[in-house]
Amino acid sequence: MEQLLGEHDHSLDDKNRLTLPSKLRSAFADGIVLSRGIDGCLSVYPAGEWARMTARYAELDELSEDARRVQRHFFGGATQGELDKQGRVVLPQHLIEHAGLDRELTVLGMNNHLEIWNRATWRRLQQEPEGRVEDAAERLAN
Repeated sequence: MEQLLGEHDHSLDDKNRLTLPSKLRSAFADGIVLSRGIDGCLSVYPAGEWARMTARYAELDELSEDARRVQRHFFGGATQGELDKQGRVVLPQHLIEHAGLDRELTVLGMNNHLEIWNRATWRRLQQEPEGRVEDAAERLAN
């Protein structure tokens, strides 16, 4: 699978459709899965990557409250779809509400999936001290 990269500003149209950046569309030729993301965004997976993530979640212990909570978060709101001929995908209302999306969006390539953010929220997160990538990278290195 090709890498999904970059930061792309886009708009949601009146029918809740998002046009994916043209250079990212081929990754979704076999289908698309939209789900609640972590940190207040939406996650968008190519069908093959969703299958890989599903296998990973299947390994979680269903007797664990945390595992059930995580599975409910991702699977409970997930929906399958396809891109139309213009490269658009309809965002379901419950996912729009989950991420607090309005017309102005930012689409982030996250290597194996996309994140969809309310543009103002994304920009604000980039400015917050606890969101600094340098701090996170240092914590991960230890």
